[in-house]
Order: sequence, then C-alpha cells, then structure tokens
Amino acid sequence: MAKLENKTKDNPKLEQRLMGDGQISLYLEYYLGRESEPVLDEFGEPVLYESGKMAGTPMYKVKHLRKKENLNLYLIAKPRTPIERQQNKDTLALAEKIRYEKAQAFLNQEKGYRLQKKEKINFLDYFQDYLENYTKKDVRMIQIALQRFKDFLRDTPEYNKFERKIQPEQITNEMIETFTEYLQSRSIGEGAKSIYQRFKKVYKACAVKYNLNYQKPFLNASGKSITIAVDENSLVKDFLSPEEERLLMATHYTGENPEIKSGFAFCLYTGMRFCDVKDLTFGNFDLANGLLTYEQNKTKGHSKSSSVTLPLSEGLLDLISDKLEDSKKDDLVFNLPSHTMCLKALRRWVKRAGIDKHITWHCARHSFGTNMAITAAQKGFSVRVVQDMMGHSSLRYTERYTRVVDEQKKAAMAELSKMMEG
Repeated sequence: MAKLENKTKDNPKLEQRLMGDGQISLYLEYYLGRESEPVLDEFGEPVLYESGKMAGTPMYKVKHLRKKENLNLYLIAKPRTPIERQQNKDTLALAEKIRYEKAQAFLNQEKGYRLQKKEKINFLDYFQDYLENYTKKDVRMIQIALQRFKDFLRDTPEYNKFERKIQPEQITNEMIETFTEYLQSRSIGEGAKSIYQRFKKVYKACAVKYNLNYQKPFLNASGKSITIAVDENSLVKDFLSPEEERLLMATHYTGENPEIKSGFAFCLYTGMRFCDVKDLTFGNFDLANGLLTYEQNKTKGHSKSSSVTLPLSEGLLDLISDKLEDSKKDDLVFNLPSHTMCLKALRRWVKRAGIDKHITWHCARHSFGTNMAITAAQKGFSVRVVQDMMGHSSLRYTERYTRVVDEQKKAAMAELSKMMEG
C-alpha cells in the first residue's frame, strides 16, 4: 500500500493510500505535536555527547506524534466512466466534510485530542499491560515506576482514593508536582529522575492511544515543565571502604556461590560493570605484559573511551589463577548466573558481613572509583589516571568521585575544630 502525500497544513489532513486491490483508501491523519526523549543505549542508560558545547549532556531524539483515523471511504483508482468519476467526486466531498468537522472539534477542545467518544480507562491497568508487553533493556525501571506510582497513591491521603483506579484525565499537574516530591523522598540522585522519565513515557503512550493531551499534567501553573533536578556532581551510590571490602572478602555463608564472590571482587578491584565482567573472556588478558583490556558494553560503538586497559596486579591474578591452566581464549572467566540471582546472593553476603549499606553490583564500580580518587589525592596522582581506569569519556564524571575526597577533608577539619575547642 502506497501513501499519496498531502502537503496541506490542515489538521487533520485528508490522506489517501493506494490499496493492493486498486482502490484508494481515505483516512485522516492528526498531528499531535512532538516530544523529545533521551537516546538510550542497550542497557537503558542515556547516551552522552562526547565533544563540542554539548559534551557530557544526554542526546535527545525528536519524535513527531501522529494519529490516524480510518474513514472507511474508498475511491476508484482509475475511474473509466462518468458514473465512476462522479462517485469519486461525491466520496471526496463527504470525506472533506468529515475532515472539516473533525478539525473544528480538534480546535474547540483546546487540542485535547479527544477525537473519539471518551473511553473510561484505568491508567493503572494500562500501565500494567504496557509493562507486560515492554521489551527494551530498561524494563526494570518501567516496573519500578509503576510500583512507585502505586505507592504514592497509597501513601498520599489526598490521592489514596485513586489507589485502585485512576483515569488518565484525573492525573493533574498538582498531582504530578506532589508525585515528583514523593519520588525524591524515596530515591536519591539520578534514581528519582529516571523513574519520573519512565512514568512520563508510559503516560504519553497512553495519551496518544486514547487521544488525550499528553503535555498538560506535566506543566505547572506557569506553563513550565515539571522536572526533577539532580546534582550531577553528587555520588549517588553507596560504596565500600577498603576495610569493608576486606571484611566482605573474609565473610562466608552456607550455600555461597564462589563464582559470584570472585566476579564481584574482580569488579571491586577493576571498576568493571556487571555486563562487562559477565562477558569477560581469557582473550581479554595479556599475561605476558600484565595487562587487562576490555570494551565497555555501555559505551561501545559511540565513545572513544570505550576501551579500558588496566595493569594486572597479583591480587587480580589470584582471583583467576585456578582457571588459567586449561583456559581457552574464548572461554568466559566467570560463570555467572543472571543479574537477579547475583544481586540476591550479594545482598545475603553483605548482610552476613554486617555491612549496613544498600550495596548493589554497580556499587563495586563506585567503590573502585571512590577509593582510587582517595588514593590519587593522598599520593598526588593526577585525577586523569582515575578517569582512564574508569573509562570515563569526560573528566566531569570522574570529578564526582573526587568530591568524596573534599567531603572527607571537611569532616577532618570539623573534627580538628572540635578538638581545638575542647
């Protein structure tokens, strides 16, 4: 089927599509505006510009939103008789009349996009269906966004009447402003912002499907976007100190998986992400020169800093020494189960060690970066050494870890002041 282009500025436009049977189908196409959303990598994380004025900021793609409405009216593609030509003329006149009436309704309702009879839907049910059919890498964040919204409705007296059922139109800008405050009370740093972005994504999908104004709930009384600001210099994850790392390594528990322990330890001492250590092969090791080189899955293909080379210490070699003898180049270094299973094992391990912190697998990378930044400050190394070992494309990210050093200095000065006053 080929679309016959209509370049008018009508909204909606009367469009034609050539069918396989030789007829021309008539339909309306509404332009609902546009939205921009961050470009995500395969792990659901924002892709950043690497150079120029936009360096370090997320890339965004613009998506034009359109809605089609079939009129069930058809033209004869090649009319041969006066009767067929008159039939086409009458059909086009009818279609244009319908288009004009729809255009007036579209304008009169302040572009609310209610082009069909209003359908009462439960946004929570729509959200659940959306989640069950979602196939992208950030599905876990979509799931968290749904649960946070349900928690918000339950925990907020003003809105708990919507705990089980809420229509999209009942989600107001006042509710959204309160919801963003709730998110920031439940999550720190990028977490609250990421959850809010996923919530908006699902709401917009629902609004387009049911012909609603998807922008209205996310604009405040002044017409400005309701956002969640994040201190990009803050380190938002817990990390393990060297003493806590040693305590964790010395802790054992019944049923522990040695592969998980070794894999996590390897991340603690290299700054690798879970997705990287899971794919690590013996081909990444240059034992003759004592080097480990790997490509970061998160930035591979769109960052010049995706390749990371680290010196192999005796401690790192000890973690894999029993695997080296019969290993082949393409063999995986660690036989790790799913991320979920590894995370469950890690939580049990941390709890058994008596460490009262929220430690995820990614905290291994933050622990490495933080401890390296502290060491660099103590020994007088350049922070760019930390940048290279972390595989950061910009020093801006590495400086998050150096801020921890500054906070420790302030704490030390505060303690010294107390001693002087005493």
